[in-house]
Amino acid sequence: MRTLALALSAALLTLAAPAAAGPAPAVSAPVAAEPGVPRLTDDRGRVLTLRGWNVEDKTNRGDAALSAITEKHFRDMRARGFNFARLLIFWDDLEPVRGRYSERYLRGIERILDWAERYDVHVLIDAHQDVFGPAFGHRGIPGWATRTDGLPFTPHPDDWFAEYFEPAVQRAFTHLYEDEDLRRAQARMWRVLAGRFAHHPAVLGYDLINEPMGELREGEDLPAAARRIERDHLTPLYNRLADAVRSVDRDTWLFVEPTPIVGEGVPTGLGRIEDPKVVYAPHFYNTAMEAGADYDPSAGWIEAYEAAVTAYPKEYRVPVVVGEWGPLNNSLPNMGRFYREALASLNRYSSGWAGYVWCYGGGYCAVDATGAWRTNKEQTAAPYAEAVAGRVVEQGPSRLTYVAGRGGVTELSLPSAAAGWRVTLEGRARLVPSPPGRVAVRAVPGGRVTVTVTPAAR
Repeated sequence: MRTLALALSAALLTLAAPAAAGPAPAVSAPVAAEPGVPRLTDDRGRVLTLRGWNVEDKTNRGDAALSAITEKHFRDMRARGFNFARLLIFWDDLEPVRGRYSERYLRGIERILDWAERYDVHVLIDAHQDVFGPAFGHRGIPGWATRTDGLPFTPHPDDWFAEYFEPAVQRAFTHLYEDEDLRRAQARMWRVLAGRFAHHPAVLGYDLINEPMGELREGEDLPAAARRIERDHLTPLYNRLADAVRSVDRDTWLFVEPTPIVGEGVPTGLGRIEDPKVVYAPHFYNTAMEAGADYDPSAGWIEAYEAAVTAYPKEYRVPVVVGEWGPLNNSLPNMGRFYREALASLNRYSSGWAGYVWCYGGGYCAVDATGAWRTNKEQTAAPYAEAVAGRVVEQGPSRLTYVAGRGGVTELSLPSAAAGWRVTLEGRARLVPSPPGRVAVRAVPGGRVTVTVTPAAR
């Protein structure tokens, strides 16, 4: 459990005189800046904001699985203000032989969760797959659960995403969705995972399957196929897996994804998931940018994406957390603008996001081998309210206004900064002890509180 310190490290705290208290206003259900999209909450009812990164080891398998993930990942993320990690795990590592679950792999996951708890990072356990699994040279669904009916598969080493459209891969998804024994196996796998980690303090939720795809029908265009797969295959899949998880874990959030086609601004065909704690978890990728193109501000992609991904949470009243985002070529001329506009969009409607990916090097990595930010990715580190005990009235990068509830302490995260931060309070509220890099505020229930954060003068 975290410990409290009496002062915010490297920050200057200034309190304004408390305003006079008026009548206690009613506290309504929290919503995001986008009307009609609920906010994610914790077990105390506080409004949560998640900011973080995916954490993965796609290289090592067997006894070495997960070894590329270290305590340093969580220490460094927390030091820069991030409170969220989406942890990639692979069914083929967990159950390499049908019915035999790897205790070593489960212990490896638990070790990572312990590091996350040490640094107060929420973890989303993601059942990851890329191009279905090892039968096609990737990770995810075990080989013993891969059925292709003998259909062909041709690798595309220069365009791995194109492999999703190979007949064998598409048929494998159909069998996963339709074959009763594979349905039971997938549900059993989730009962093992959720049963093991239901009570771990670091676990916020379970992402039931990464970037699910399916089989296109003859003459069917991709948007129509995506909506059909989401309606006819993914909706019942998520309801089955929700039942499996709930048999061993009643409280943890369940994250459900549409197909990756949502990245083209296509609204999902997902139906209702019959569970009270569902989070809609789309990914935020653009085909052209993934192929190496620069951001085109005139194309209207961010606007189209935002319109598409907010339709489902408005209809079904569920929060949104974007599970992956971030371009490969982040230093192209327009990428600075992309990060500004993407972050502004994400903050309008989502309860949080996980960038791809926290690693130390090139490619998609957030930081280089020395730990320095890669170009433009420093924009992801900014002050934010991690947990708000009350109803959010206004929330921006430097100012939070809320009506205090009875959920306890409001917590803000401040990334490390050379000059530190100046924090000003208005309303009947006071600072309470908090860990380094954070501010904690306790307020009189019913009162209106404003917290302003600005860089401190050198």
